[in-house]
Amino acid sequence: MKTDTLNPVELRAAGYRALAGALGPVGMAKFLRQFDRGYGDYTRDRKGWLSRSSVRAVTQRIRKRKLRRLN
Repeated sequence: MKTDTLNPVELRAAGYRALAGALGPVGMAKFLRQFDRGYGDYTRDRKGWLSRSSVRAVTQRIRKRKLRRLN
């Protein structure tokens, strides 16, 4: 197939057919779910998460969780 002459809609449809043929419908769906664009501003949110806790506080929370699992 000559993909250089396909418009974006045709190219996408050909790609879906190729994926379905190679992976089957379930495999294609699993593959496509990996490319969710998500939402929000991760960089801004991450700075907020990291600024709220010190390394010591995070370490203490991890140790508490491990102890709870052992008991």
